Amino acid sequence: MPDKIKLTILLVGVIIIFIVISLAFTTYLFNKKRLLFIQQQQLKEAEYQNQLLQKELEKQKSIEQERERISHDMHDDLGAGISALKLQAEFLKQKAEDDDLQNDIDELLKTSEEMNLSMREMLWSLNSGNDTLGSFIDYANQYADNFLKKTKIKLWSESVDVLSKTPISTELRRNMFLCLKEAINNAYKHSLANTLKLSFSQVNNVFSMKISDDGSGIPDSHPEGNGLRNMKRRMQEQNGECHILKDGPGTQILFRVTI
Repeated sequence: MPDKIKLTILLVGVIIIFIVISLAFTTYLFNKKRLLFIQQQQLKEAEYQNQLLQKELEKQKSIEQERERISHDMHDDLGAGISALKLQAEFLKQKAEDDDLQNDIDELLKTSEEMNLSMREMLWSLNSGNDTLGSFIDYANQYADNFLKKTKIKLWSESVDVLSKTPISTELRRNMFLCLKEAINNAYKHSLANTLKLSFSQVNNVFSMKISDDGSGIPDSHPEGNGLRNMKRRMQEQNGECHILKDGPGTQILFRVTI
């Protein structure tokens, strides 16, 4: 009788071990199949994302090609037209004897020069080859120098830890330039300053641009004008910041954005 009990217990033990092994093997196969399914799904998702990326790259390439085409057309057609208009106006000025007529022609020449400058700004904006911090800073300094050279305001510029080849979007580059343009124009019109300083700096992926003058400053009671509101709006649209600093004499405007 004890032998039969032992045999029964042994048999039950074997059966239990078999069941455990079967369950473990079944679980292993299930997990392996599930893991394979997940890997296949991840592979399909990766392929789908890659297709989306390829389409986006093709779209961006098409946009850049269109920008280049528009840029070339503007340079060839509008540029030539403005130059011809300017030459004709200068020719008429030489022949004009009436002072009022000469003054009108001078205004025409001034307008044609402003149109030429605006066109060059648009060409710079459209050129995707300028989508770097270095290109932006170079153009900003060039613009400020050309704007202020006919005024009494002396220009200073500095760049600190800026990686020139850091890429930036065309939209950010243009909005930063329009903010700089507005700030320099305001300094010229309102500040009574003798010097203006452009400071550019970069800390990791944060780019800062500060425009400082030694003028009369902005009174605390002075209402916020359209120019400042537009600069703040442009920076907010780029997830950036625009601040008027009170660190010293004159006016200091700080623009900061993550690139």
